[in-house]
Amino acid sequence: MASKKAVKKVVLAYSGGLDTSIILKWLQTTYGCEVVTFTADLGQGEELGPARDKALLLGIKPENIFMEDLRETFVKDYVFPMFRANAMYEGLYLLGTSIARPLIAKRQIEIAEQIGADAVSHGATGKGNDQVRFELTYYALKPDVTVIAPWREWDLASREQLIKFAEQHQIPIAKDKRGEAPFSVDANLLHASSEGKVLEDPSQEVPDYVYSRTDGPESAPDKATYITVDFKEGDAVGIDGQAMSPATILTRLNELGKINGIGRLDLVENRFVGMKSRGMYETPGGTILYFAHRAIESITLDRGAAHLKDEIMPKYAELIYNGFWFSPEREMLQALIDKSQEFVTGTVRLKLYKGNVIVVGRDSPYSLYDQDLVTFEEGAVAYDHRDAAGFIKLNALRLRTLGQRKKKLGL
Repeated sequence: MASKKAVKKVVLAYSGGLDTSIILKWLQTTYGCEVVTFTADLGQGEELGPARDKALLLGIKPENIFMEDLRETFVKDYVFPMFRANAMYEGLYLLGTSIARPLIAKRQIEIAEQIGADAVSHGATGKGNDQVRFELTYYALKPDVTVIAPWREWDLASREQLIKFAEQHQIPIAKDKRGEAPFSVDANLLHASSEGKVLEDPSQEVPDYVYSRTDGPESAPDKATYITVDFKEGDAVGIDGQAMSPATILTRLNELGKINGIGRLDLVENRFVGMKSRGMYETPGGTILYFAHRAIESITLDRGAAHLKDEIMPKYAELIYNGFWFSPEREMLQALIDKSQEFVTGTVRLKLYKGNVIVVGRDSPYSLYDQDLVTFEEGAVAYDHRDAAGFIKLNALRLRTLGQRKKKLGL
């Protein structure tokens, strides 16, 4: 716990919701410090104006309210580098929450440096992964920073106590927050995640009302949607032949994924802190992007490079999930991954249909696919079938040796 006398000014990651509003007032009353709020627009789909209004209502000076649209930075510098790796945690999760935290934390540290704040704070609970992701970034970028994690310090142990604190300090409470919230949601341009309450029993199906980013596959159009995605050096640069910015591309893919019921994931995962948790993730545009990127890689990456990428991907994904975005090992892996993308350029054609992303075509000026090599038709001269005999015998040598030993021993 930070020394309450030592903290003079703190930068709080502030959403404007009930929890971070309570944290704002708690910091003022407990530490007696000046609070600076930082709210990032990462495409969560909510207006930031109410967050500013609430901060002003709670006594924050206008010059101490920082609000920034970071959607382009988020996609260009965080989402796209991650998608070059085809990163999936535990083979399924596209890391939508994980990849957002280092950007928010980085901007908090930059603001703290800019205004001379000596502490930073976040609203992550003591049971989850986000506390780790925020704080590993804080310490990586400002080793001597003071970190205040209210959920690990205060004695507000229940929703009722939080509500009571809010009422005592005239903090506005949305009506739906007065009872037990049915589930909690985190959202950004890449995904929306829901967990807790109605989702805590992994044997029960996710209720329909939990979904916010995707239509049900059953209600998706009966006619397939065809699109093309253009890539340059591993990053998407356009849709249907039209060049777009990174955030615009993801926004459009989200729209296409939503109406076609794409990107739902019901997952029981292993948290970094040691427990299992059940969450529901909606990543419509990211799911389309994932399949499109793998498709363009399939014709532009050499087998050795492609297989090496698949081997290191679980480690890379785990580093992001666990909060090590600014670690040297993640940066080393990123350099390797980015090197592999030099010729990952071209166009992928996709069919979107009732929850499915189906690759129906791929083309690249750097394609390694050689029709003359793979054709069964007469006239192919680039490949001599007889060469395969020696290749097979050399690869079978150790297997034949093992077989002879077994035969000799009567096994």
